[in-house]
Amino acid sequence: MPQTTSQSLKALVDQIFAERRISRQVQRELMEILLSQPTLSNQDHATAQRVFDAIRQGRLRVVD
Repeated sequence: MPQTTSQSLKALVDQIFAERRISRQVQRELMEILLSQPTLSNQDHATAQRVFDAIRQGRLRVVD
């Protein structure tokens, strides 16, 4: 059974926070997941916002 967008997003975000960094490739994957749906659920929006907030606050490192 294929993963839903929410499941894919959660798995990717869990990986990002476990590694405490996000590569450009993972960033592209994140954007593909977010942009693949016409609308995001409140939960998916909050999950994505968590990543962007962590980057802004320096809790996640962006690497090439």
